[in-house]
Amino acid sequence: MLPNTGKLAGCTLFITGASRGIGKAIALKAARDGANIVIAAKTTQAHPKLPGTIYTAAEESKFCYGNGLLCFSCFSFLVEAVGGKALPCVVDVRDEQQISDAVEKAVQKFGGIDVLVNNASAISLTNTLETPTKRVDLMMSVNTRGTYLTSKACIPYLKKSKIAHILNLSPPLNLNPIWFKQHCAYTIAKYGMSMCVLGMAEEFKGEIAVNALWPKTAIHTAAMDMLGGSGIESQCRKADIIADAAYSIFSKPKSFTGNFIIDENLLKEEGIKNFDVYAVKPGHPLLPDFFVDEYPELVTKEVEKQQDAAPPAKDWKQYLQQPKLAAGAVEETFKILKTALSEDIVKATQAVYMFELSGEDGGTWYLDLKNNGGTAGSGHPSEPVDVVMTMTTSDFVKMFSGKLKPAMAFMSGKLKIKGNMALAIKLERLMTQMNSRL
Repeated sequence: MLPNTGKLAGCTLFITGASRGIGKAIALKAARDGANIVIAAKTTQAHPKLPGTIYTAAEESKFCYGNGLLCFSCFSFLVEAVGGKALPCVVDVRDEQQISDAVEKAVQKFGGIDVLVNNASAISLTNTLETPTKRVDLMMSVNTRGTYLTSKACIPYLKKSKIAHILNLSPPLNLNPIWFKQHCAYTIAKYGMSMCVLGMAEEFKGEIAVNALWPKTAIHTAAMDMLGGSGIESQCRKADIIADAAYSIFSKPKSFTGNFIIDENLLKEEGIKNFDVYAVKPGHPLLPDFFVDEYPELVTKEVEKQQDAAPPAKDWKQYLQQPKLAAGAVEETFKILKTALSEDIVKATQAVYMFELSGEDGGTWYLDLKNNGGTAGSGHPSEPVDVVMTMTTSDFVKMFSGKLKPAMAFMSGKLKIKGNMALAIKLERLMTQMNSRL
């Protein structure tokens, strides 16, 4: 990993969405230099699925491994004792006044702002007809508008800094239609952050370095667990790789601006050769992130090819995972699913899924995990459907046998989803539970 050099000692970093995940990792990396960290996050209370608040993150920015909460006075005392400083601020980046207030508090406490990290983001991987207007508004307001307004509020102070960096956690502007067709609104909202880089890098050239940073592979965060389901972490890297890349960017001069940086590429230039240290499970195939490859379907095939090399855990999986789809494999899969159902699974899921499958043994199939002890079979369910999944029979069998991750299938366009995305995410967790019982 990239070592700390002390270059950020005494510098003030304003980081949005810093209470967990990537924002938190960047905060901790800078804190080890003795930097001042302004933790600007909406979360003040723990979320049941997304652990971390601005106060727990503030504590960890001092001790790096702290777990509990500290009162503000104790926190300040301990901060000074270790030489670091942090300021937790409640900021919803959709609220211009909250942004302004937090910036003023940061300047009053630390005397200025040297680095802004626009990390706060909202995501909904849904297609045009399945994305409610309120979700569109949320993504546009948090991702694009929030980045613009936070930058606008910090720029007058950044202009006075000798370091002066704005870093947006946003992707390169890859116009391959595949990145638009499944989640148009999300792509537009993230690309809005990237367009801020294009414009502001030119507008403030010579005064402020403005860059974008994006991971080459999926990063394991609580949000990724929600999107990809249980077990997805084995295909991810730790947020430390983003923190190291960000640290490298902050160490560069103001003339380093207008760049769309991929974490791994930059760290290779820094001399990093062993990237296994960033992997959650070293040696395991990694899930490529959105927007980073012109031919994501080829990447998908490569990952699947590596996964094929792993021996299946169960005899029935070996049967289903033959290179050529065995006759009756879909029907066999549903028979196995029915034997794995239980009242506990139904109680925990509360959803009806329908599968529109094309190819050999295709047709309409369903999985009812809302009523009684659950059931599965061919045809249409008797109850209203919550989620419709469309894919080939071959990919369906691969998905349910653990050979193809739903997240990968969705990203590559092999899986199309209509309906409640949260319930669709539940299905992958369910598949993991079922596989453990089979």
